Amino acid sequence: MGWWQVNADTLARSRFVLSPLAETFACVKLLQWGVGAHPGEREWLRDHLPGYRARLAADPVTALLVRAGLGRSWIADFLTPTPRDGETFGQGVARVRAARPADARAHLRVSLAGPLPAALDRDDLPERAAALLEYVWEATVRPTWERRRHVLEADVAARTARMSRGGWAVVLDSLRPGTRWLGDNRFQVNAHEYPPREVSGAELVFVPVTPEAGWVSWEGRERYAVVYPCAGVLAGDERARAVPAGLGALLGRPRATVLVLLGQGPLSTTQLVALTGQGLGSVGRHLKVLLDAGLVERRRTGRSVLYARTGAGEVLMGSGTPPGTYAPRPEPTPRPEPNPPGGGRIRPAGTRSTRQERIPPAETGFTRRG
Repeated sequence: MGWWQVNADTLARSRFVLSPLAETFACVKLLQWGVGAHPGEREWLRDHLPGYRARLAADPVTALLVRAGLGRSWIADFLTPTPRDGETFGQGVARVRAARPADARAHLRVSLAGPLPAALDRDDLPERAAALLEYVWEATVRPTWERRRHVLEADVAARTARMSRGGWAVVLDSLRPGTRWLGDNRFQVNAHEYPPREVSGAELVFVPVTPEAGWVSWEGRERYAVVYPCAGVLAGDERARAVPAGLGALLGRPRATVLVLLGQGPLSTTQLVALTGQGLGSVGRHLKVLLDAGLVERRRTGRSVLYARTGAGEVLMGSGTPPGTYAPRPEPTPRPEPNPPGGGRIRPAGTRSTRQERIPPAETGFTRRG
């Protein structure tokens, strides 16, 4: 297993960060796989996959670059700079564009675990990668970024509330299969037999993304990140918005939607407005009724007021299925391998300034299955 040495001070300073660039790169991986894990992803792919494939068909060099960069065990470092707090998409993609051509080629050799194809022995690889990321951002992510951001914020709010009840160990254990707190300042980040890394004293961030994708990354010894699939998923299909029929008849569908969403963890009024599409006044009235009925409770976390289901609310829900814009992540549809069979290559710790590591799905379920 791969694990990091993280002391108490480093963990206490760690935080959750939202990254438009990480979200965009996760969508690139989803477009490459071409298989949605749930109705929302499948609808999104129906809308955007034809345009993405047409773009790559017209640019075979970039198509080869993407296939090479998404190695089976590694992601080429220059494609996914370690996220920074408050960084815009433009700032993030500028770091991709600024990569040295020689470094980009070296990173691709690692992700390929072999020689670089002759077609990629060129100096414009960072520019091509940045241009593709800009296309995916503008065409597929930016139009829905506000909704994506609210889903990601809901994930962070739920995990923060969980931390207040059970501590960091509970949060780290639940990021995704393959991560867990081992004790003695050790954090397991994957199931690989990689050399441990000393992270104590560095900046450590956790970055949620909406697709079923993830990776770990670092820059030198100063900044480390774990990118993970958030607990909720985007689902725009109306069929995925249905609440249990009995619950809808009892409470009314809009109010039942609020109660179902709260099953994913504590949420604020603002988050519920974004996730349900209902007005602020409507959500407030639904919450008041649910509070008066003893089905939800209200608690303050820092400056935020969060709502969560009570025991009575859980009993009433039974086995109901959450609605569409924020739904529990289902078991994903198996995705095809984007590259021919071949193994990754282990670099000794400390030999590279930046590295992204792709977690093989068969071992962790972190990126893709099958």
